[in-house]
This record gives sequence, structure tokens and C-alpha cells, in this order.
Amino acid sequence: MKRMSAVIILLLGFLGIAFLTENGGVVKQRVPKVGVLTLMHHPALDQIYKGYVDELAKEGYHNGKNIKIEYENANGDQSNLKTMANTLTNNNPTVLFGITTPAAQALANSTTKTPIILGGVSNPQGAGLVKNNQHPGGNISGVSDLAPIHQQLTLIKQFVPNLKTLGVIYTSNDSSGVTGYHQIARECKKMNIKLKAYSISNSNDLNQVSQQMVSQVDAVIVPTDNTVAGAMQTLVKNADAANKPVFPATDTMVKQGGVATYSVNQYKLGVMGAKMTVKVLKGEKVGNLPIEYVRRGEPVLNLKQAQKLHLQIPAQFKHEAQTKGEVYK
Repeated sequence: MKRMSAVIILLLGFLGIAFLTENGGVVKQRVPKVGVLTLMHHPALDQIYKGYVDELAKEGYHNGKNIKIEYENANGDQSNLKTMANTLTNNNPTVLFGITTPAAQALANSTTKTPIILGGVSNPQGAGLVKNNQHPGGNISGVSDLAPIHQQLTLIKQFVPNLKTLGVIYTSNDSSGVTGYHQIARECKKMNIKLKAYSISNSNDLNQVSQQMVSQVDAVIVPTDNTVAGAMQTLVKNADAANKPVFPATDTMVKQGGVATYSVNQYKLGVMGAKMTVKVLKGEKVGNLPIEYVRRGEPVLNLKQAQKLHLQIPAQFKHEAQTKGEVYK
């Protein structure tokens, strides 16, 4: 009997079994396993994942050596998320990392015990993922990609001083897109900006809806919306044809043909998510960690696009982008 007990203990040690508390803290694990789920490939989301992996390595967790990362990508098909989330959860991960709101929601539906870190979820509380953004409780916390809308709107008025109507386009079934739209609508009301909203249900709608939009507005703002980001080239093509500027939420979307923005740095979101993951790996209870935010956006300018549309670039913003942000030429 003693010999059998000793064998079992050795096997458990070899397999690196994790012991988790009920509220999501990690007590012990020999080889941590991280399950990552994302909705799709596009530059912004890929940067979150890159920042996450890079920072884990910087913190001493190297994939394939002393940590194992299992990555699942739904490639834009939300129906795949449930299956992928269950697959990751059934593989007994130490921590889960959800990139985008739909991916995080799928993970949350797959487990109430394994710690889940959110990577780029605009409003975790509004998405039903946590009880409170400051005091999450349960097994979930993470990083919000809520955009600095007031900064962005102020910038648009500087680029388009005769702005009469601003268009916003978002995906009606994307929680982050809807949250962003409502945030934009509130700020526009405060700033006396006339806003005209257009929604799509999937990327197939974007071509027709955006053609209609650019014929009716003076400029376009895009919230943090994965569907629009994934088809940014379609939006830019139609906006260019109408000679209308697009001011998107992220730096990667500016690089794809947006004019300018104050962007939440997507790579930094991944870095912040990794730092929180490390805290959990070292034993902190995820439910005790408040949702973290990037408080101020970084200036990003697409110089070529601004010149193409014959826009007068605000001198102060250009200098700020050159010295503290990013300029795409």
C-alpha cells in the first residue's frame, strides 16, 4: 500500500498537476499551462497576443520550457468559440486568457473555477463577466481596451474644423463595439457633435453600409470593434472614394488607412494581461485583482493618408506623434 501511494505521488509530480482554490488562486503547479482563446486574426488582436507571450517570457515563463501555451483561434466564427473554450478548459489549464469579449464570454461559460484573464474587453461588467470592475470577485479579471473617446473626438474636430455630421459604424452583436458606440454617443452629446450611427451584423454588411454612411457624413469614427477592424480595408476603400477621413480606435487601424487617433496600445494590453497572469501564477486570487485600464491614448498619425485626403494636420498633434507616438508615412 505504501509503495502504491509513493507511485501515485510521483506520477502527480511528473504530470505537474495544478491545485486551484475555489476563488481562482493557484496554489501549486510544476509546469503551468495557459489556454489562450481569440476570436480572429487581425493586427490589433495579434499585437495583444504578441505582447502577452513576450511579457510572459520577460517574466521568466518561456513557452515550451517552463510553461505551456495552448492557443485557439476561431477565425471570426463565433460558433467555434464554445467548442474551443471547452477544449481548452478540459485540458486542465492553470490560467485562461481571453482576447475579445466573445472569446472571454465563451471561456467564462466553460468554467467557474479556472482563473480567466481578460485581454482587451471594453466593459467586463457590462458584458456580464465580472460583478464589478473594481472588485471582480469570482474567477475573472483582466484588462480593458476602453478607448479615450474624448481625446479622439477633440482630435477629429481639429482635423475637420467644419465638421457638421460625424458617422460611427459598429457591429450590433459585438459587446465592445456596442459599448464603444454608446460611449461615443455620450461624449458627442456633451461636445455638441451631431452623430449619425450605422450598424452592421457581420463583415458582409460593411461594404454596403459604409458606402451609404460616407455619402451622408463629413468624417467617420470607429470604436473598438473586431468585425470592423477585421475588414478595415473595405471601409477605407469606400471612405477614400468619397474623400472622407476615418478616425479609428487603434494604432493598427490607422496603419491600415485611418487618418489619426489617440490609441490604446494593443501590445501593452497584452503586456498588462501577462503581468496579471503572473500574479495569479504566483498565488494571488484573480477575483481580488481590479480591472486595469490604459488611462491615456498614444498619438498615432498616418501622414500619407492625411496628405492624400488634403487634410490640414494639427501642428501640435503632429509633433506629439513624432516625439511620443507613431507616424506612418
